[in-house]
Amino acid sequence: MCGRYALYGPVSRVREQFAAELDQEVLDFKARYNAAPQQLLPVVRQRPTGERIVHLLRWGLIPSWSKDADIASKLINARSETVGQKPSFRAAYKSRRCLVPASGFYEWKPATGGGRKQPFFIHPADDTLFAFAGLWERWARPDGEALDTFTILTTDANDVMRELHDRMPVIVPPADYGLWLSKETPPELLHRLLAPCAPDQIRMHAVSPLVGNVRNEDADLVTPLT
Repeated sequence: MCGRYALYGPVSRVREQFAAELDQEVLDFKARYNAAPQQLLPVVRQRPTGERIVHLLRWGLIPSWSKDADIASKLINARSETVGQKPSFRAAYKSRRCLVPASGFYEWKPATGGGRKQPFFIHPADDTLFAFAGLWERWARPDGEALDTFTILTTDANDVMRELHDRMPVIVPPADYGLWLSKETPPELLHRLLAPCAPDQIRMHAVSPLVGNVRNEDADLVTPLT
């Protein structure tokens, strides 16, 4: 499960790490410390010619065949084990894969003894950006306007994450960005990318419960609790 994440720092970091052109609207993107479903967020896609470009897409996939947008709230994540078979995802998995840049993501540790769940911020050990494996779709509104949306793939938790949750986002290493984005990548290679990342690639720390309210949006949300 991945229902909240953060993306902060200069947008030039996205351009440099993903070797991608930034769409004009991305240049105006402000740091997000509490990114949530239904928001417009940067996503890396690849043109047929091979160039990568970053656009703002809405989080929560709407399949092209959907009659309305309500389904988006149920499709913020896709299980990697079944993504190639589910009607909502299989077409996008075949030809509309993307990467979702993130400074880190949030997960809540189950409470013991009836207490409140404790949120944690999980971030790269090397202070780069995560690249979540994603899928995107284009849906036509009733008025004909196109809306591009995305979902984040999840996999089994690694040893670090397992104390918080049994799932985690699929994190694509830089060496495999091209494999994930290319329409030509064989299914067996795609499958290899859908495993949990190595435990030593991530760090985590407890953060304020204020992150649980989507209206809260500031840098203090990722600050370690003391």
